[in-house]
Amino acid sequence: MDRARRLHVEQVRGHRFVAGWGPKRSATVVPAPLRYWQYRLPGPTAVALALAVVGLWLALFAWRGGWPAVRDELPVAMAAGLAVYAVNTRRVTVSDSGLSFDTAGSRTDPADVVPSALVRAVRTGRAPEEWPRPENRGGWWPGRTRVAVRYLTDDGERAFTLWARDPEALAEALGVPLTR
Repeated sequence: MDRARRLHVEQVRGHRFVAGWGPKRSATVVPAPLRYWQYRLPGPTAVALALAVVGLWLALFAWRGGWPAVRDELPVAMAAGLAVYAVNTRRVTVSDSGLSFDTAGSRTDPADVVPSALVRAVRTGRAPEEWPRPENRGGWWPGRTRVAVRYLTDDGERAFTLWARDPEALAEALGVPLTR
């Protein structure tokens, strides 16, 4: 399974984070296309961090220059908060070998890759009671369907849920039939 994780990391690193831009120019070998990808919104921690950046920025200018300075700096503070939020956007990526949850600008840790061969079930809706308690991987987004994935690890079975834009394509990319 270490080989599958390494192959996944190599394939994902050959692609840019923005999916429509194709492979990286620095890739010496053109990587195989990704089987499935979708973006996930940042979580509550990123929202809190973005709000903190905006709040601290405006508080600093309010303290130094009063209300006129706050009005002048509001667009810049909002842009900084939006940048913090955007940098924390994640991508669910399925390659020929596995699945990972990547963040722009970071390297995928092979230990965080779920090899496709270890995925046991993909189903729409909540995870059944007999499954291990699932880890939540992202919140609701319009037009997306909740999907539960069960997989094997060295410690036994695990599960996670995510909101997929195309559950059938996700299950097909993982090589497991979709159940409802």
